[in-house]
Amino acid sequence: MKELDIQATTENLPQVLAFVDEEIEKADCPMKVQMQIDMAVEEIFINIANYAYIPDVGPAQIRVEVQEDPLSVVLSFIDHGKPYDPLAKDDPDVTLSAEERKIGGLGIFLAKKSMDEINYEYKDGHNILTMKKRL
Repeated sequence: MKELDIQATTENLPQVLAFVDEEIEKADCPMKVQMQIDMAVEEIFINIANYAYIPDVGPAQIRVEVQEDPLSVVLSFIDHGKPYDPLAKDDPDVTLSAEERKIGGLGIFLAKKSMDEINYEYKDGHNILTMKKRL
């Protein structure tokens, strides 16, 4: 497992994506799957950067683990910001037009659709969101 400790700021997103991509490319991750993972990583990290520590900035830890059987990647995002379970909200009604839909929730919805598993827990003062994608 590899770990990246970084300040949760939108400016650090490119470094987070580079870290994740470097690790999953070692596992010969197909480009389509990498794009799905990158979209989910961006959504989760930007949410942490924008909401976890308002109005301050705080740390985030990103863990990447490649598992062998079946070949998959597990990504964990850990912060000690405000407790927030993004999975607790109802999914947006995507049958409605953009004008009719409530604002918010679409990014998490897309992350849930692009990953095979997403789990959240609040433990020992930390938000821990874990995503898994089969390669």
